[in-house]
Amino acid sequence: MLFSAAPAQAKSKPVLTTQDTTAVAAAPTTTTSAAKLLAAQSELSFTSKQMGVPVNGSFKRFDAQLTFDPKKPEAGRIAFTIDLGSVTLGAPEFDAELAKPAWFDVKKSPQASFQSAAIKALGGGKYEITGKLTLKGQTRDLTLPIALTQSGNTTTATGGFVLKRLEFKVGDGDWADTSMVANEVQVKFKLALSGIAPL
Repeated sequence: MLFSAAPAQAKSKPVLTTQDTTAVAAAPTTTTSAAKLLAAQSELSFTSKQMGVPVNGSFKRFDAQLTFDPKKPEAGRIAFTIDLGSVTLGAPEFDAELAKPAWFDVKKSPQASFQSAAIKALGGGKYEITGKLTLKGQTRDLTLPIALTQSGNTTTATGGFVLKRLEFKVGDGDWADTSMVANEVQVKFKLALSGIAPL
């Protein structure tokens, strides 16, 4: 079952597949630049609760295409995709359950995606990204607060948000009982990027 009280699992390094960013780089604005994901330093994880017990999971494969200039964030664009079949709770039997129709229904909806609509600077290296998240055929507005830090040529974007799983029919049917599995799922991400101008 998806959110069983499995022992805490050691985090595995996500494996990212990056796509050609030529199309993104060719966006109308000339002040933004295409950034590249650094796979070994990036991760996408989540924490849910079953009967009050935290259960941690992660996605092994996800991809991002983005153009971003810290001096002109409103011109930036971000597209993010997640391979739902790469989800793991650290145990094969639980991972197989997640692929089933009641949960992610991987055969019908193999990917989740986020497309930004606006990026707003909040000051101090912090930004607010608004856009739409599509998961399991359901699309909802989403606001992502992120913080950027730089070390050498690497920019790290960190942030998180609360996803209400029932809005996306994740954990459908008998699993919709929130006394068993909480509706709210905490999602966290850390994306290491190269190719972003100095903050």
